Amino acid sequence: MHRKDIKRTVQNQLKRKFPNWKRMTKKEKKKLARQVLQEVIDNHDFDEKPTATMEELTGIYGQMPTKGIIPIHKMGKFIENYNSGFLFKSNGVKKTASEITDPELIYVDQLIDNGIVNSLLANEGYSPQLRDIFPYQLFRMELLKVLKYPEISYRKYCTEEYFGMDRKQNRRFVGLPLNTKEMIHHTELCHFRCGMSFTQTINILVYFLHHFYSSGCLENQVLHAIDSTELPMEFNYPICIIEVKGKKIRIYSDLDCDCGRRRNKRNLSQYFIGYRMHTLTVINPSTGHSFPLVSLISAGNHHDKLFVKPLIKLAQAMGINIELLTADEAYHDGDGSIYKETGTHVIAPPSKKVILPDNVLEFPLRVTCNQYCETPMVNLGCSDEGHEYRCDSQPGECAHEFCCPKNRIVPFDSGLFQPIVASSPMAEKAIKIRKNCERPFNLMKKREGLEQTRVRSQQGVVVRSTVTTIATLLIDMMGTRKKQRKKKDNQMDLFKETG
Repeated sequence: MHRKDIKRTVQNQLKRKFPNWKRMTKKEKKKLARQVLQEVIDNHDFDEKPTATMEELTGIYGQMPTKGIIPIHKMGKFIENYNSGFLFKSNGVKKTASEITDPELIYVDQLIDNGIVNSLLANEGYSPQLRDIFPYQLFRMELLKVLKYPEISYRKYCTEEYFGMDRKQNRRFVGLPLNTKEMIHHTELCHFRCGMSFTQTINILVYFLHHFYSSGCLENQVLHAIDSTELPMEFNYPICIIEVKGKKIRIYSDLDCDCGRRRNKRNLSQYFIGYRMHTLTVINPSTGHSFPLVSLISAGNHHDKLFVKPLIKLAQAMGINIELLTADEAYHDGDGSIYKETGTHVIAPPSKKVILPDNVLEFPLRVTCNQYCETPMVNLGCSDEGHEYRCDSQPGECAHEFCCPKNRIVPFDSGLFQPIVASSPMAEKAIKIRKNCERPFNLMKKREGLEQTRVRSQQGVVVRSTVTTIATLLIDMMGTRKKQRKKKDNQMDLFKETG
C-alpha cells in the first residue's frame, strides 16, 4: 500500500510541476524522476496509514461517474430534444454521398448524427463559426481508422495515401472537402484524444449503446460478464528504479503505466509494461454471443478484483442494469460487499484454495448442523453474515433435537458459499457460459487493432479503447463480417455422385 501511495505522489508531482513532460528528453526525465522519487521517499511516513482512496491508488480516479453522464434511458430524450430545435425537419432518412460506396461506411454514415456528436464532444465556449475542423470530423476519423485501417500508425494514416484528393470516399466520410488538399494532421487527433474529458467519452459511448440496444442484437434476459486483458506499450524500459523495503518502485516514461503479469503464453514473456483493460460485456444466453459495453483502464500491476465495484458503478451510472455478473476466480465476492454496495450478484468458479467449512459435504452439497447430526439442512437465503440454514427434520426424527440449535449461518467465502451458492443450477449455467466473454477481447485486439494501441498516455488509451468498443458494436450491428458456415454435404447427393 505504501509503495502505491509513493508512486501516486511521484506521478502527481511530475505531472503538476512539469506539464511539458512528454516533450522532455530521456536524460532529463531520468534525472527529474530520480530526484522527485528520492524526495518523496525521504519525506514519507511509513508508520501512517495511507489516506488515498482505492481509485486514487489504482489510477482510475479520473474514470469515476460524474453528474454529466447521460444514462441510456435518457439518451433517446436527448436526441429527440436536439432534433426538435430545428425549424425545418427531415423525414428521418439521411442521404449518403455517392462517393461512399462501402456498405459498412454507408451504414455508419447514416447512423451518426454529426450535430449530436458535436454537442456531446464540444467543450465550453465551443464556437462552430470560428472552427475549420469540427469534433465530429475528428471522431469520424478515429472511427474510420479502427474500422478500416487498424494496423497502421497515426502518422501514416494522416497522409495523402489515405486522405489524398483521389481518396474521395474517406474524405467524404470524414467531412473533408473534395476540391482542396485540406487534411487533418496526426497531432490534431492526438490533441482531440487528450482533450476529451471522461464524461464526453462515456456520453459518446452511451450514444452508440442507445442504438445498439435498439438494434435487436440482445434479448430481454441477458447475462453480464467481466474480464481483463493486457495492453502492452511500445516501450518497455523504466527510467528510474528504487528499492524500498524489499520492493521496487519503477517510474516509466509514460507515468501512468506499470509492469504487470500476463497469463502464460508460449510466445510472450510472463511480464508486460503497459495497461490493463477491465471490460464489462453482455452475453446473449440463447446464442452465446457476447458484446463489449464499457471498460476501465488501469496500470498493469493491480489485481483484477479491485475494479469490480468501480466498473459496476460506472455501468449503473450509464443506465446499464446489472443483476447477475459472471467472472473468473479473480473477481470473487468473498465477503458479499459487492452485492451490498451495488446490488449485483457475482458468480465465479469456486476457488480451490478455500477450505470447506466444518460439517459440509462438497458433492452433492450437504450441510449439517454439527458433527453428530445426519439430517441435511435447508438453505433459507442470505443475510449480512452469510447463508442461513435450518434443520429439516420433523419432530421426533432426530435424537439430538433437544440440544441442537437447529439453525446455522455459513459465512461467505470464495469457494462454494458465495452470495449465490456455486453448486446451484443458476450458478453452474453462468460459470459454463463465462468463457464467451473472451470473444470481444479477441476481436478488439486482433480485428480492431487494439493490441497495438499506438498511443502513449492513459487518457489516449481510454479514448482509443472506447472508440474500439464502439467499432466492435457497429460491426456486430451491421453483421457484414459474420463467417458463413459451410453446409455439410448431403449424404444422398454424395452417394449419387460416387455411384
